[in-house]
Amino acid sequence: MRIKPDEAKRLYDMTENERSFWDEGLSVCGMDEVGRGPLAGPVVTACVTLPKQPLICGINDSKKLSEKKRSELYSRIKEQTDIIGIAFVSEKEIDELNILNATKKAFALSYNRMAEIKRPDAALVDALEGLDIDVPQHPIIHGDALSYLIAAASIIAKVERDAYMAKMHELYPEYNFLKNKGYGTAEHIAALKKYGPCPIHRMSFLTKILR
Repeated sequence: MRIKPDEAKRLYDMTENERSFWDEGLSVCGMDEVGRGPLAGPVVTACVTLPKQPLICGINDSKKLSEKKRSELYSRIKEQTDIIGIAFVSEKEIDELNILNATKKAFALSYNRMAEIKRPDAALVDALEGLDIDVPQHPIIHGDALSYLIAAASIIAKVERDAYMAKMHELYPEYNFLKNKGYGTAEHIAALKKYGPCPIHRMSFLTKILR
Protein backbone atom coordinates (compact mmCIF):
# COMPACT_ATOMS: atom_id res chain seq x y z
CA MET A 1 0.00 0.00 0.00
CA ARG A 2 1.38 3.38 -1.02
CA ILE A 3 1.90 5.82 1.84
CA LYS A 4 0.49 9.32 1.35
CA PRO A 5 3.17 12.04 1.21
CA ASP A 6 2.12 13.70 4.48
CA GLU A 7 2.17 10.39 6.33
CA ALA A 8 5.49 9.41 4.73
CA LYS A 9 6.99 12.70 5.96
CA ARG A 10 5.55 12.19 9.45
CA LEU A 11 6.96 8.66 9.67
CA TYR A 12 10.33 9.83 8.34
CA ASP A 13 10.48 12.45 11.08
CA MET A 14 9.42 9.89 13.71
CA THR A 15 12.21 7.50 12.69
CA GLU A 16 15.04 10.02 12.94
CA ASN A 17 16.44 8.41 16.09
CA GLU A 18 15.88 4.88 14.81
CA ARG A 19 17.60 5.57 11.47
CA SER A 20 20.82 6.53 13.22
CA PHE A 21 21.00 2.89 14.36
CA TRP A 22 19.37 1.20 11.37
CA ASP A 23 21.76 2.88 8.93
CA GLU A 24 24.68 1.33 10.81
CA GLY A 25 23.08 -2.11 10.74
CA LEU A 26 22.27 -2.01 14.45
CA SER A 27 19.16 -3.26 16.20
CA VAL A 28 17.28 -0.81 18.43
CA CYS A 29 14.19 -1.22 20.57
CA GLY A 30 11.63 1.29 21.80
CA MET A 31 10.34 1.26 25.38
CA ASP A 32 7.33 2.98 26.94
CA GLU A 33 5.00 2.69 29.91
CA VAL A 34 1.30 3.16 30.53
CA GLY A 35 -0.36 3.63 33.88
CA ARG A 36 1.86 5.77 36.07
CA GLY A 37 -1.01 8.07 37.05
CA PRO A 38 -4.07 5.90 37.80
CA LEU A 39 -5.46 5.24 41.26
CA ALA A 40 -5.90 1.54 40.48
CA GLY A 41 -4.27 -1.24 38.54
CA PRO A 42 -0.74 -2.00 37.39
CA VAL A 43 1.86 -0.01 35.54
CA VAL A 44 2.55 -1.72 32.22
CA THR A 45 5.62 -1.43 30.02
CA ALA A 46 6.40 -2.69 26.55
CA CYS A 47 9.65 -3.11 24.67
CA VAL A 48 9.39 -3.41 20.89
CA THR A 49 11.68 -3.95 17.92
CA LEU A 50 10.36 -3.46 14.38
CA PRO A 51 12.06 -3.78 10.97
CA LYS A 52 13.25 -0.73 9.05
CA GLN A 53 10.78 -1.52 6.28
CA PRO A 54 7.89 -1.49 5.78
CA LEU A 55 6.93 1.28 8.19
CA ILE A 56 3.46 0.94 9.70
CA CYS A 57 1.17 3.79 8.72
CA GLY A 58 -0.56 5.47 11.65
CA ILE A 59 1.86 4.61 14.43
CA ASN A 60 1.75 7.47 16.90
CA ASP A 61 1.59 8.26 20.59
CA SER A 62 -1.16 5.94 21.90
CA LYS A 63 -2.85 8.89 23.66
CA LYS A 64 -3.49 10.49 20.26
CA LEU A 65 -5.24 7.41 18.84
CA SER A 66 -8.78 6.12 19.17
CA GLU A 67 -9.35 2.77 20.87
CA LYS A 68 -10.24 1.25 17.49
CA LYS A 69 -7.08 2.60 15.85
CA ARG A 70 -4.91 1.39 18.72
CA SER A 71 -6.38 -2.08 18.35
CA GLU A 72 -5.71 -2.10 14.61
CA LEU A 73 -2.12 -0.95 15.08
CA TYR A 74 -1.58 -3.42 17.93
CA SER A 75 -2.43 -6.23 15.50
CA ARG A 76 -0.21 -4.81 12.75
CA ILE A 77 2.74 -4.45 15.13
CA LYS A 78 2.26 -8.05 16.27
CA GLU A 79 2.16 -9.16 12.60
CA GLN A 80 5.49 -7.47 11.86
CA THR A 81 7.46 -8.70 14.86
CA ASP A 82 7.50 -11.28 17.61
CA ILE A 83 10.33 -9.40 19.34
CA ILE A 84 8.21 -7.81 22.03
CA GLY A 85 8.51 -7.79 25.81
CA ILE A 86 5.61 -6.83 28.07
CA ALA A 87 5.62 -6.45 31.85
CA PHE A 88 3.00 -5.70 34.50
CA VAL A 89 3.99 -4.43 37.94
CA SER A 90 1.08 -4.64 40.34
CA GLU A 91 -0.55 -2.03 42.52
CA LYS A 92 0.92 -3.79 45.59
CA GLU A 93 4.45 -3.41 44.24
CA ILE A 94 3.71 0.20 43.36
CA ASP A 95 2.72 0.80 46.98
CA GLU A 96 5.87 -0.95 48.21
CA LEU A 97 8.40 0.54 45.79
CA ASN A 98 6.77 3.89 44.83
CA ILE A 99 5.60 4.53 41.28
CA LEU A 100 8.97 5.63 39.88
CA ASN A 101 10.82 2.54 41.08
CA ALA A 102 7.92 0.28 40.10
CA THR A 103 8.00 1.76 36.60
CA LYS A 104 11.75 1.22 36.34
CA LYS A 105 11.26 -2.38 37.47
CA ALA A 106 8.61 -2.89 34.80
CA PHE A 107 10.92 -1.44 32.14
CA ALA A 108 13.71 -3.84 33.13
CA LEU A 109 11.32 -6.80 33.12
CA SER A 110 9.89 -6.01 29.69
CA TYR A 111 13.37 -5.44 28.28
CA ASN A 112 14.65 -8.76 29.66
CA ARG A 113 11.66 -10.62 28.22
CA MET A 114 12.37 -9.14 24.81
CA ALA A 115 16.12 -9.73 25.09
CA GLU A 116 15.46 -13.43 25.71
CA ILE A 117 14.16 -13.53 22.13
CA LYS A 118 16.76 -11.19 20.64
CA ARG A 119 19.03 -8.74 22.40
CA PRO A 120 19.11 -5.29 20.73
CA ASP A 121 22.14 -3.05 20.45
CA ALA A 122 20.45 -0.04 22.08
CA ALA A 123 17.18 1.13 23.61
CA LEU A 124 15.14 4.27 23.02
CA VAL A 125 13.20 5.06 26.20
CA ASP A 126 10.36 7.48 26.84
CA ALA A 127 11.83 10.04 29.24
CA LEU A 128 13.23 7.78 31.98
CA GLU A 129 16.91 7.08 32.42
CA GLY A 130 18.98 4.90 34.72
CA LEU A 131 17.20 1.66 33.85
CA ASP A 132 18.67 -1.69 34.86
CA ILE A 133 19.24 -2.97 31.32
CA ASP A 134 22.40 -4.20 29.62
CA VAL A 135 22.49 -2.00 26.50
CA PRO A 136 23.02 1.74 25.96
CA GLN A 137 19.79 3.60 26.71
CA HIS A 138 18.71 6.84 25.11
CA PRO A 139 15.94 8.71 26.95
CA ILE A 140 13.78 10.94 24.77
CA ILE A 141 11.45 13.50 26.35
CA HIS A 142 7.98 13.04 24.83
CA GLY A 143 9.43 10.00 23.10
CA ASP A 144 6.01 8.46 22.49
CA ALA A 145 5.24 11.39 20.18
CA LEU A 146 8.70 11.71 18.63
CA SER A 147 9.97 8.16 18.19
CA TYR A 148 8.41 5.47 15.97
CA LEU A 149 9.52 2.55 18.16
CA ILE A 150 8.61 4.24 21.44
CA ALA A 151 5.18 5.04 19.97
CA ALA A 152 4.79 1.39 18.96
CA ALA A 153 5.66 0.36 22.51
CA SER A 154 3.12 2.83 23.88
CA ILE A 155 0.41 1.22 21.73
CA ILE A 156 1.28 -2.30 22.90
CA ALA A 157 1.37 -1.25 26.56
CA LYS A 158 -1.88 0.73 26.32
CA VAL A 159 -3.86 -2.06 24.65
CA GLU A 160 -2.52 -4.63 27.12
CA ARG A 161 -3.35 -2.49 30.15
CA ASP A 162 -6.80 -1.53 28.88
CA ALA A 163 -7.63 -5.20 28.32
CA TYR A 164 -6.57 -5.98 31.88
CA MET A 165 -8.68 -3.15 33.29
CA ALA A 166 -11.67 -4.39 31.28
CA LYS A 167 -11.31 -7.73 33.08
CA MET A 168 -11.08 -5.92 36.42
CA HIS A 169 -14.29 -4.08 35.54
CA GLU A 170 -16.06 -7.44 35.48
CA LEU A 171 -14.88 -8.12 39.04
CA TYR A 172 -15.43 -4.60 40.41
CA PRO A 173 -18.10 -2.94 38.21
CA GLU A 174 -18.96 -0.26 40.76
CA TYR A 175 -15.78 1.69 39.86
CA ASN A 176 -16.39 1.61 36.07
CA PHE A 177 -12.81 0.61 35.25
CA LEU A 178 -13.98 -0.16 31.71
CA LYS A 179 -14.38 3.57 31.14
CA ASN A 180 -11.83 5.22 33.43
CA LYS A 181 -9.11 2.52 33.33
CA GLY A 182 -8.35 3.31 36.97
CA TYR A 183 -7.70 7.02 36.49
CA GLY A 184 -9.08 9.47 39.04
CA THR A 185 -12.21 10.68 37.28
CA ALA A 186 -14.97 12.34 39.30
CA GLU A 187 -17.11 9.21 38.92
CA HIS A 188 -14.26 6.99 40.12
CA ILE A 189 -13.52 9.17 43.14
CA ALA A 190 -17.23 9.26 44.04
CA ALA A 191 -17.30 5.44 43.91
CA LEU A 192 -14.22 5.26 46.14
CA LYS A 193 -15.89 7.46 48.74
CA LYS A 194 -19.06 5.38 48.56
CA TYR A 195 -17.61 1.86 48.46
CA GLY A 196 -14.04 2.27 49.67
CA PRO A 197 -11.07 0.78 47.81
CA CYS A 198 -11.02 -2.63 46.14
CA PRO A 199 -8.03 -5.01 46.00
CA ILE A 200 -6.49 -3.40 42.89
CA HIS A 201 -6.45 0.16 44.22
CA ARG A 202 -3.08 1.75 44.97
CA MET A 203 -3.42 2.60 48.62
CA SER A 204 -0.44 4.97 48.52
CA PHE A 205 -2.34 7.05 45.96
CA LEU A 206 -5.54 7.30 48.03
CA THR A 207 -4.33 9.00 51.22
CA LYS A 208 -5.80 12.41 50.44
CA ILE A 209 -8.90 11.08 48.70
CA LEU A 210 -10.04 8.85 51.58
CA ARG A 211 -9.44 11.27 54.43
